[in-house]
Amino acid sequence: MDVATIGNMLPMSKLGLADEEAARLGSDGATRVRTFRLIVVLAQELRTLMDQRLRADGLTTQQAALINVVEALGTPSLSQAAAALGTTHQNVKQIAGALERKGFFRISIDKVDARIRRLTTTAKSRRYWQRRSGSDHEAVLDWFSSLDADDAATLFRLLLLLESGVRSRLGAEVQ
Repeated sequence: MDVATIGNMLPMSKLGLADEEAARLGSDGATRVRTFRLIVVLAQELRTLMDQRLRADGLTTQQAALINVVEALGTPSLSQAAAALGTTHQNVKQIAGALERKGFFRISIDKVDARIRRLTTTAKSRRYWQRRSGSDHEAVLDWFSSLDADDAATLFRLLLLLESGVRSRLGAEVQ
């Protein structure tokens, strides 16, 4: 089944794009605008699902994302973590502060430059995620169960490509 056929099956296939706007954009342009809108909606839906899973433990998807970034980067600065998440230094500072109060993070002063704050996950954080990762992985597999293995691999590859292009534009806007 091609994308146009699938798009016509979806109740949200127009995603707020009026027929005259779609005609002005052309088929390719309309597809790209609708894809952007669909990604925004889907991201919010997935975030809501994960927030529901984390709520009982007093955590949010944003907090979990920051924990993942810090685990991946080691001891990043607030600015490095913000760049990795595509958000602001101030937003990361607020999230990190909440995680520090909950015992999941340690915020420390950089040894070379006292103006820089570094983030580190705690043993409590690592124990917490080891306990729950299996069930979270199962939930994500369920959420993506409408995709076969080839579709999942293709989606991943395409999203990586899109993310790279978007990230390069974010870098260009900052300069």
